[in-house]
This record gives sequence, structure tokens and C-alpha cells, in this order.
Amino acid sequence: MIRLLLADFSDLSRIGLKTIFRSNNDIKVVGEAKSNEELKKLIAETEVDVVMIDYTSNNFNIEVVSDCKSIRPNVHFIAITPLQSREVLINAIRHGIKSYIKKDCDEQEILDSIPSTANGDKFFCGRILETIQRNDININHLEAEPLSCLPVSLSQRELEVIQMIAEGKTNVQIAEDLFISTHTVNTHRKNIMFKLGVNNTAAIVMYAVKYRLVSPSEFNFSTSLDLQASSDTN
Repeated sequence: MIRLLLADFSDLSRIGLKTIFRSNNDIKVVGEAKSNEELKKLIAETEVDVVMIDYTSNNFNIEVVSDCKSIRPNVHFIAITPLQSREVLINAIRHGIKSYIKKDCDEQEILDSIPSTANGDKFFCGRILETIQRNDININHLEAEPLSCLPVSLSQRELEVIQMIAEGKTNVQIAEDLFISTHTVNTHRKNIMFKLGVNNTAAIVMYAVKYRLVSPSEFNFSTSLDLQASSDTN
């Protein structure tokens, strides 16, 4: 069970998020904060794994993230805000934001960000990732924690998407099989490529096999490579 704390001045935003998480038995909302002070108090008194925060809303600022991590170092933060500038994103990551999504992301993207972040992985929605890549922001160099030499960490959902990509399936087909939107599939593709440092479908599969993230016997390489161009654009 992932223990989640919501930090947002807006009652409507918190109610909306709670409605989304209510349908997921693996996520439990253990508290809500409407200000920096309430958040720090809850962090000190409540066992929590992930905080989803709009640090741009009233009564909050980005400095509260680093304050909270000094109280409970193992808690992970997901920012959920309107689209921000390059400078704001860099500042947020430097203060301890692990993952970043937008308030107009679809429901499945919001849900997917929780387990990925709880496991210590980064999760960025498509629009945030585009801003990061367009501005050539190196996320790893911004983080205060030392860089790791361990293999790239992929979530179970990302591994499922990789397998279906290797089978030659398009975004539409993957969405139908996983019961998610094509927009969410595209977000997973972008996160996978970002994590692996690649820029096309064939490279996703080849990288995954090279580093034994998946078994080569599971994939149809000829189909995957032949459908690369159409799959990347669907």
C-alpha cells in the first residue's frame, strides 16, 4: 500500500485527486495539507511514501519540499502544477521534486506517476518531458543525491509497453490491450526513451535486451524494426 499525502490549497483539486485514487486499492490518501505549515506538520507526524504537491498554489512554495525532506528524507515528491518554464522546473528538481506532471494530465497518467515515484523512479508527463528535452535539461546533474551506476529502473507498466512495442503494436493497439488512452501510451514511450537515452522504437528494444531488462526470446525484432516508423507516429 502506497501512503499518499496531498498538498494543495484548492479544495476542488484535492477532492478531484481523492476521487481518482479512491478506485485504486494500492494507493491510500493519508492526509491533506493546505499550507506549508500543515504539510510540514503532517510529514513529521504521518507515515507517508509520496507527496503530490502543487507548490505554485496559495500558501505554498518550492522551499517546503526541501524542508520536508530534511524531516523525512525518504519521502518522494510529485509536483502537479500548470505547465512551468525551464527555470521553474530546474528550481523544483533542485529542491527535491522527483516526478512532475501537469494538472490537465489524464487520469491514468496521474495514477501511473504514484507507484513509479514510490519506487524511487522519475515520472514526467509528456508536456513536462518535452520542456525538459527542448531546453536540454540534464535531470541527473540537477539532483542533490549522488549519481548511480545501477541499470536504468523501469516500472512494470513500462516493461509491458516495451514488450508490446517489440511485438510491433501501435500506440492504439497498446492502449486497447492495457485499457489506457493513447495519450498515456505516448507518455510512457517518452518516459522510456528519456530513461534509456534513446530516440526511436528499435533503440528501445535493443537497449532493453542489451542490458537484460527483458529476454530477447520474447521479441519479434524483424516486426518491431519494420514497424518502427509507423509505430512511433501513431
